[in-house]
Amino acid sequence: MRRKVIVSSLGALLLATPAFAQGITPETKVMVDTLWVLVAALLVFFMNAGFAMLESGLCRAKNTVNILAKNFIVFALSSLAFWAIGFAIMFGDGNGIMGLSGWMIGGADNSPALNDAYQGVFSSLNWTGVPLYAKFFFQLAFAATAATIVSGVVAERIKFLSFIIFSFVLVAFIYPIAGHWAWGGGWLADVGFSDFAGSTVVHSVGGWAALAGVIVLGPRLGKFNKDGSANPLPGHNMTSATLGTLILWLGWFGFNPGSTMEADAGAITSIALNTNMAAAAGCLSATAVAWLLLGKPDLSMVLNGTLAGLVAITAPCASVSVGSSIIIGAIAGVVVVYSVLFFDRVKLDDPVGALSVHLVNGVFGTLAVGLFATEGGLFFGGGMASTVAQLTGIAAVGATTFVLAFAVWFVLKATIGVRVTEAEELEGLDISEHGMEAYVGFAQKQ
Repeated sequence: MRRKVIVSSLGALLLATPAFAQGITPETKVMVDTLWVLVAALLVFFMNAGFAMLESGLCRAKNTVNILAKNFIVFALSSLAFWAIGFAIMFGDGNGIMGLSGWMIGGADNSPALNDAYQGVFSSLNWTGVPLYAKFFFQLAFAATAATIVSGVVAERIKFLSFIIFSFVLVAFIYPIAGHWAWGGGWLADVGFSDFAGSTVVHSVGGWAALAGVIVLGPRLGKFNKDGSANPLPGHNMTSATLGTLILWLGWFGFNPGSTMEADAGAITSIALNTNMAAAAGCLSATAVAWLLLGKPDLSMVLNGTLAGLVAITAPCASVSVGSSIIIGAIAGVVVVYSVLFFDRVKLDDPVGALSVHLVNGVFGTLAVGLFATEGGLFFGGGMASTVAQLTGIAAVGATTFVLAFAVWFVLKATIGVRVTEAEELEGLDISEHGMEAYVGFAQKQ
């Protein structure tokens, strides 16, 4: 039985190649496209494990359970929030600001129809022939990614309940509004804004929301001295952080190529190669810059440089050449090192460097579309039109996300509170919030 499944799957993939594409039926194409979308979605889902390991490894041992719990629960929470509210706001037919139809999908006919499958409810998805459920699951994995970005930035001092409530609001309302503008038939798409796989829609949205949270929360105890200088609060497990980054690198081959929503061999392979080369360039440039600035090739900078390259190529991955992807990744690696140092100087405490990875390089990656796109990019003779459209999207999404997120954080602070007590923070959130330790029986350096 297992052999039959493997043979059938290989046969389906073979049929997806150009040599066979003209001879396959529409139904077979839908099947192959759906298989590809689900595989890509599962890769993105597995990125949750990468975030959990990266964030917990870069933080102190006494907060490990708390960080793992946040990264685990956020996907369950996102599943319900996105199903009940977020997906309709993001992709439902409505107006240029938000969708107003398609709530709680499941009652309609979701058979694998062709290009008119979602007409009248989810018209913005009319370009893809895969079943609605496949599209929903893929986009759900993206929504959860935006929420888990926040987790690392506010780590080691946030109340667990406050994080849960904020994550629900982010996935149900804030993230889908930005997503609708760019991907759901909203006004940004009309002005020419392009974000293929989410440098802005996913990564910068998570980053702006996290920035608002950091401002409301304040820094961890002991992070900054009275003269403004920063004290290192090193992570407890670089093995976990490294493995987490490798998992994220792997997951990005679902994140970016999967956004094709069809088993297009040429597009998938091109996007995968661009994604990998940007990550590699970001890794090496961050290593070099960290070595020069800090005197040592800091591993946390190496890891974040790789992630910065991945974030930066997410928007332009389908519209730039391999050479441009290397340049984009290399710039991202340099930017992330200087950005981490900048946030320390302005006393914005980000334990894992996610603001520099996701916010700063999400902005850069989105702008890179207007600069490096082979068709319409400024550096390829396309003029300023695309760059202006990209800047418009960056500013609009950034301002809106930050204001809405800040309002939510402020309300939470004024009601149930957002930060644990000083005693709880010193003891560690594992004990104070969860009543358990990650490393029972081991002497821990707090």
